Formats: sequence, structure tokens, C-alpha cells
Amino acid sequence: MSDTTRTDPGERWRRQVMVLAFGTFAVGTDAFVIAGLLPDISRSLHIDVAAAGQLVTVFSIAYAVLSPVLAALTGRWPRRRVLVTALLVFAVGNVGTALAPGFGLVLASRVVAAAGAAMFTPNAGATAAAIAGSERRGRAIAIVTVGLTSSLALGAPLGTAIGNALGWKATMWFVTALALVVTPVIVLRLPDVRLPAAPGLRRRLAPLTDRRVASVLTVTLLAFIGIYLPYTYISSVFAKATGGDGGRVALLLLVFGVAGTVGNLTAGRLADRHGPRRVVVAATFGLAVVFLAMLPSRGSFPAALLVVALSGIGSWSVTAPQQHRVMALAPAGSEALVVSLNAAVMYLAISLSSTVGAIALTSFHSSGVLLPIAAAFVVAAALLAWISRPTQSPAEDAQQAVEPSPAVR
Repeated sequence: MSDTTRTDPGERWRRQVMVLAFGTFAVGTDAFVIAGLLPDISRSLHIDVAAAGQLVTVFSIAYAVLSPVLAALTGRWPRRRVLVTALLVFAVGNVGTALAPGFGLVLASRVVAAAGAAMFTPNAGATAAAIAGSERRGRAIAIVTVGLTSSLALGAPLGTAIGNALGWKATMWFVTALALVVTPVIVLRLPDVRLPAAPGLRRRLAPLTDRRVASVLTVTLLAFIGIYLPYTYISSVFAKATGGDGGRVALLLLVFGVAGTVGNLTAGRLADRHGPRRVVVAATFGLAVVFLAMLPSRGSFPAALLVVALSGIGSWSVTAPQQHRVMALAPAGSEALVVSLNAAVMYLAISLSSTVGAIALTSFHSSGVLLPIAAAFVVAAALLAWISRPTQSPAEDAQQAVEPSPAVR
């Protein structure tokens, strides 16, 4: 994985990876908090809430498009330089959002912030895996992903509270401060990891033509469309259980994030022990059951808390193992690229989930229809992961090709 970093059998790798997790917390808070600030943003910029919602869409699309492009362009850089540059670009984007006088410039600044996020998050996962070593890869990726789950459970609510008290621009300054705090820590504490780079751009982009990589990315796409359908429309799905009480909706989101943190860390260990594909299959099949169980639970708040907790565990049990799977297929020097592709597909799935949900709600005029649709998507992801061959690197494929079969030996 790395030519300048030796894995540490002690706890040093864990402390270094936790620094990266704090960075993903900052990036994730920025991505998740905008949704809670839309009413304030719409009033401040004199636009309707639907137009303000385009800030989320623009960020997601820019992330999805820029993530693999920036990974290819920075493939030869030391990871520390990439991560620091990413956080600085991310901070500039958020400063621009806070200072922009009009909606057009706010949209442009969200693209800049998305570029920084698109550089940071995939590289944080790849760097964590390099530091920890192959035997601890699943746990390292899971720790980095804790930054995202905690940004959902803690960062977004905290940022929303700051915005409600001081205005949405104060939240942008808060997110900027998070990024600037972690930047010097990365400079001082993170080893100078260099992933072995392929000789040229063509080879670095080779994973794009690998059918196994495409299969793993398709699983990510299907799974996260299904996962984010109930999450995006959680207030509608559980409208009867919450009675329109915003506090109850916030509690459901908090439970989802906390349970997701538990599921993510557990999935990382299980992926190291039993293989990431088995974890993905089990999690997605389990999610299908949970989504269908939501149908009779929509009228009871205690039941809603239970099924939302289960969905959080299952949903975040997919993220780290999918990164694990796609990294196992990466040629030397392409680890960050394939992880960026997986992250790009995740953000594409988030955008598509809102579109699929809007179409379903318009067509059927019932939020209940979202749950079987979500179940269908995660079942499709489970089946595709199940029938796919276990992931292994191209180097392992080459080794198997030259080794004699057991019968010959």
C-alpha cells in the first residue's frame, strides 16, 4: 500500500487514523448541515426553499464529478499534501459561502467546497488503510467513516443549532474552523504516506474498465439509493409517529446517526474477520427486512425509534466494507482513485434517491410507497454482491494465473 509508511503493531496507527476521522467529521458536517439551514438560507438570499435546496444538489453533483478527476490529477502527490490541500480548498469554499452576497456566488462557492471534500474523504480512507496495513484495513476505514456518522449524529444538529441562534453564515464559519483546526494536526501527526503510483494516467484510470470494479460500484449505487430513500423523507415516512413535531424528527435522526456509528465500527471488524462481501450481503438483506418492518411501525413513535436504529446499523454497515471491496481491486497507485469513485457513486445515489422519492410521492401520494421501493433497491444490491466473485487485487489475479493448480502440484 505505501512505500514510506510501515504499519505499527501498536496503537499509533489508530491515533493517526482518528485524526483523519476528525477531518471527515468536518467535511460531513458541511454536507449534512445545509438541509437543516434551508429556511434561513431562503430568507437571507430572498429565494424559495426549493431553490435553496439546490445547494445540496450542486454540492452532491460536484462531489460526484470531481472526486475521480481530482484523485487522478493528484495520484502522484504524497497523501499528506493532498489532505492538507483538500482541507484548505474546503475552507476557502465555506468562507466563500459565508461571504457571498448573492445566490449565484453561493452556488459557486458550494462547488469549491465540494472539490475540497471530494479530495479529502476518499484519500482519508485510502491513507488510513495504508497506515493500518491489510490486516486492519476494515477497522481503519471504519474509524474514518465514524467521522461521517458522527457528523450526521452530532455535527449537523450542532451546526443547525448554531445557525438557528446566530444565522446560517455562522454555521459556515463553524465548519471552516473545524477544517482549519485539523489541518495543522495532519501536518504534524500524519506520516508522509506515498501510495505507489502507476507510471501514467492511463494505468491509473484502468479500474474504470474493470468489470469487477463496475460491479462493486453498482452495488454501492443500488444500496445507497435504497438507504437514502427513507432517510431523505424520514419526516414524511414517520409523520404519524412524530405528529409533525420537529423535536421528534431530530431525535429520529440522532438515533439513526448513533446507531450508524455502532454499525460502522462493527462492520469494520467483521469485514476484517469474515470478508467485506459477506458483510455487505448480510447488511443489505437485513435492511430490506427493516424497511418492510417500517410499514406497520409508522404510527408508533417507540416502534419508529427501534426500526430507525436498526436501519442506521444496517445502512452504515455497508459503507466501510464497500470501500474495502473496491480497494481490494485497485492496481498499485489507484487506491485513492477507486475509493473516490465509490464516494462519487454514493453522492450520485443520494441525488438519485431524492429524485426517485419525489417521483414516487407525486405518483402515489403516499410516503408508504417509498419503503418497498427502498427494499427493492437494497435487495438488488444484495443479490449483485452475492453473485459477484470475492474481490482480490490484480496482482493476486496474476499470481494465480502463473501458479499451477492443486492437481498439478
